[in-house]
Amino acid sequence: MTTPPPEPTSPVPSSPPESPAGAEGDEPRRSGLRNPEAAVRGLGSGTLVLEAIVLLLAIQPIRILGGDLSGWGIGVVVALAVLAAVLAGSMRRPWAWHAGTTLQVMLLAAGLLHWSLAALGLIFGAAWAYATTVRHKILD
Repeated sequence: MTTPPPEPTSPVPSSPPESPAGAEGDEPRRSGLRNPEAAVRGLGSGTLVLEAIVLLLAIQPIRILGGDLSGWGIGVVVALAVLAAVLAGSMRRPWAWHAGTTLQVMLLAAGLLHWSLAALGLIFGAAWAYATTVRHKILD
């Protein structure tokens, strides 16, 4: 049996294969996420949806456990919850993160109606501050 002859080599070097995004020559992604923008939007949306649910669930305990939350106060809480839900769906917009920060300030100001709203404002303000910190670390 004879061995087949070797394949002829070309004198021109072949071009390197196409390299995927994030490979050598490209700047690697810092976060390692496939779609960091979507991940950050999900974090912001999740925070706002949770805030909306908690605000709506907080109305009855405030009324029963000794709160003098008037009709105006309940209206403010419902309006803040609706605003949080709308903002959660608007996180693709560039202004949504600023509007979310404004919502946290408005919830803190609602603490003038009842102290428990100020407590919720502090809790969700801290959660929103964490979300914006994560956003800046991932996207910047």
